[in-house]
Amino acid sequence: MLIGGAALLTLPAQARESYAITPVAVGDGLWMIHGADAPIEPANGGAIANISIIDSPAGAILYDCGPSAAYARALKGVAEQLTGKTVVRVYVSHLHPDHGLGSGVFDPAIVAALPGTIAALRSEGQGYADGMYRILSDWMRGTDVVVPGRTIAQESEDFGGRTLQLMALAGHSGADLALMDRQSGTLIAGDLVFHNRAPSTPTADLPTWRASLDQLAASEHRALIPGHGPIDPDGKAAIAQTRDWIDWVEQALKAAVASGMDMVEAGEIAIPARFSTMAAARYELQRSVSHLYPGLEAAMLPRIDAEARRSD
Repeated sequence: MLIGGAALLTLPAQARESYAITPVAVGDGLWMIHGADAPIEPANGGAIANISIIDSPAGAILYDCGPSAAYARALKGVAEQLTGKTVVRVYVSHLHPDHGLGSGVFDPAIVAALPGTIAALRSEGQGYADGMYRILSDWMRGTDVVVPGRTIAQESEDFGGRTLQLMALAGHSGADLALMDRQSGTLIAGDLVFHNRAPSTPTADLPTWRASLDQLAASEHRALIPGHGPIDPDGKAAIAQTRDWIDWVEQALKAAVASGMDMVEAGEIAIPARFSTMAAARYELQRSVSHLYPGLEAAMLPRIDAEARRSD
């Protein structure tokens, strides 16, 4: 094709690869699919969140279902092959798209979420979906925002004898669902807990997040499946690490504001050596600057005309 005398080569759209879904048994009738410990990018198709599959006498249960319709369809097939049963419940942990945007593959009547998550998906879900399409292109083909049809109002749900405790918390987002699987003693914490992967803060309320971490730490559990990163076999280290990171980020950014750093400078501050094992640490620090810095500056740096405005 020639335009203005220049030859332009039109290339076909890049074909979407298939998602590689590899469940690992981590308990009795419980499997974890470890998401990529990386940012959302075409190389991973947005499959960065940990997903859990639970077998029960009543059927297969999913905790989160991934970023796209293609992922959720593949996940459904894996879960039903593993358990020999149909999927009877899909829990969406919170509004972020890497965790539940694939839920439209399932009958909304079996998809459950907290009231705050449902409200957030109604108001913000399309914006998140649009962003995912921009980043991931063909990976997102056929993915639509479908609001869960089942509102979680109870503290537990029984599936033919396998009981899951439903923990309605918040802090990483406005509504964060954690599950306690009594049969295996495993806490499935969602993005309230990260492990050896730096926590993200796009919708974080840090004081509320700390309170939720306290509740998780006080719960009777053994192993812990975080929202991102490897399983924590003792169930305590990942909670402590997550709290340490968000405490450090807040304190470090407050110090940066007080010293007069701009946002670019704040994103380049030194990260303590104790976080050297954390994937995506610099990336998430810089994202947290964009999320938290404007509010910290507004709180810590009064307007220069504030005194004059008060005297008027």
